[in-house]
Amino acid sequence: MTPPRVFISYSHDSAEHKSWVLDFATTLRNRGIDAVLDQWDLRPGDDLPHFMETELARCDYVLMVCTEPYVAKANAGSGGVGYEKMIVTAALLQGIDDNKIIPILRQQGTSIVPTFLRTKVYVDFSSDSEVEYALDELLRTLLKAPLFEKPEIGNSPFTPLTGSRPDRTADGLKEAMKTIAAGFQQSASEAIYLRDFSHLTGMHRLSLDKYMRQAIVEGLLTRDPLQRYSVTDKGYDYLIGHGIVEA
Repeated sequence: MTPPRVFISYSHDSAEHKSWVLDFATTLRNRGIDAVLDQWDLRPGDDLPHFMETELARCDYVLMVCTEPYVAKANAGSGGVGYEKMIVTAALLQGIDDNKIIPILRQQGTSIVPTFLRTKVYVDFSSDSEVEYALDELLRTLLKAPLFEKPEIGNSPFTPLTGSRPDRTADGLKEAMKTIAAGFQQSASEAIYLRDFSHLTGMHRLSLDKYMRQAIVEGLLTRDPLQRYSVTDKGYDYLIGHGIVEA
């Protein structure tokens, strides 16, 4: 998968804020995002308007790090001089897909964003103690990897509310159960060895081992003294309920 390219817009409020943005951009790159930042992509002598127009056209998303000075300058439409021109104003964004813009809230004690972004949902990075939660929310958006799958429309209007939470998109247990179901599809035996199905998944062998153990703990599988796996009645119900096999 090609990493999403992200342009980071911010104001140089202080050395501390500039350092935070650098850490933020570095973390995004470390976690699989092609983050573009003036602090390493813009050098003295470069044409600033050309850099902005080129990167805004190339990027998949624009992250607007909102602080009170940033919001004030964006609302005023001010370009200023030097690095203050890095403020992305409404005029600059006219030719950009509106869905590409994500406000990043960095103010303390307020949630204001530029006027032209007031209808957009922001990601709240105002609390350093909650930064990992905010990063997870942002990364799932950038990588198009929501926490839960959108369920298919069922045919039973009487399914109980309790326990109806949708599957996680990155559900290792579900992937392991898919793998063992595929293994049984290729075997006439009632119990199969790990080697009979481990090649049927892209999951790392150690990860597969982990989720197979979890499946045993949850009563979906059993493993006999010969290290062969079998699907329990509960496991069979799991496979049907998750659409992995047909009843």
